[in-house]
Amino acid sequence: MTEITVAALQLAFSADIDANIAKVSDAVREAHGRGAQVILPPELFEGEYFCRVEDESLFANAAPVTEHKAVLAMQALAEALKVYIPTSFFELDGPHHYNSLAMIGPDGEVQGVYRKSHIPDGPGYEEKFYFRPGNTGFKVWNGPRAQGHQTKLGVGVCWDQWYPETARAMMLMGAEVLFYPTAIGSEPHDTSLDTARLWRRAMVGHAVSNVVPVIAANRVGVEHDQTFYGTSFITDERGDILAELDREEEGVIVATLDLDRVRRHRAAFGFFRDRRPELYGRLVQDI
Repeated sequence: MTEITVAALQLAFSADIDANIAKVSDAVREAHGRGAQVILPPELFEGEYFCRVEDESLFANAAPVTEHKAVLAMQALAEALKVYIPTSFFELDGPHHYNSLAMIGPDGEVQGVYRKSHIPDGPGYEEKFYFRPGNTGFKVWNGPRAQGHQTKLGVGVCWDQWYPETARAMMLMGAEVLFYPTAIGSEPHDTSLDTARLWRRAMVGHAVSNVVPVIAANRVGVEHDQTFYGTSFITDERGDILAELDREEEGVIVATLDLDRVRRHRAAFGFFRDRRPELYGRLVQDI
C-alpha cells in the first residue's frame, strides 16, 4: 500500500510578517506531530491580503526566492522536520513581480518555483496591479517516497483552482495529489455574494473528474473590509470530504491518502483512457 499523509493549515494573518511566520511554523509543527509529510499553508501568508487595494508602496514587500523571509523560514523548518512545505510568497525577479510558490523539500532546498498562471482582477482582488502572469507553466513536484514509490504533487495557486485546465494539465504531467493554497472571502462589490460553496464545488469537481485527492488551504478572519471564509478541506478521489474546517476557526486538518487505491479507481473510470485530444484544439485557440 502506497500512502502519504497530508495537511492543510487554516489561519488568520496580520500585517506583521514575523508573527505570521511564527503562527504558520507552530501549525506546521502540529501537522508534523500528527504525521503529515506534505503541509500546505494558505496563499501569501506573509501578511494581510494586500491586493484589496492598489498601493504602489506595497511592491517593496516583494523579494527574490533566495531572500524572502517566509521562504527562508519554511526552508529551515522543512529541513528540521523532514517535511514538504509548498510556500506561497510575493516574488521579485528583476523588474517583475509574481504571485509565486516555492516547493520546499525535506532537505530544506527549494525544488523550484511556480508562478501563478491565472491572475484575477476585481473589487477586493486587484491582483493584476501587482502580479505579472506566471511564465513557468504548470509544475509537478517530487513528493514523499512511499513504499518505494516516488509520489508526484501538483500545486496551483488560488485563482488557478477555478480552471479545470490547471488540474487536468497537472494530472497529465503525472500529479497524484493536487494542492491549492488560497486567499478568498467576501466580495466588496456585492455583499450578497458568498462564493464559499462555489469555491469548494470547483475543487471537488477537479477531484471527481480527475480521480485525484485535493487539498485546499484558505485563510480566515477579517482584514479591513474583507472577511475570509476558511472552509479549508481535504477530499479523496471520489470527492468525499475527509477533513474540513469551518468559516471561522483556525486549525490544522490531516488525512492519509492511499495512492494505490486512487490509481486503481482512476484506471477503472477510464477518464484518461477515453480522452480525445484531437478534438480539443479549440481549447488552446485564443479566438
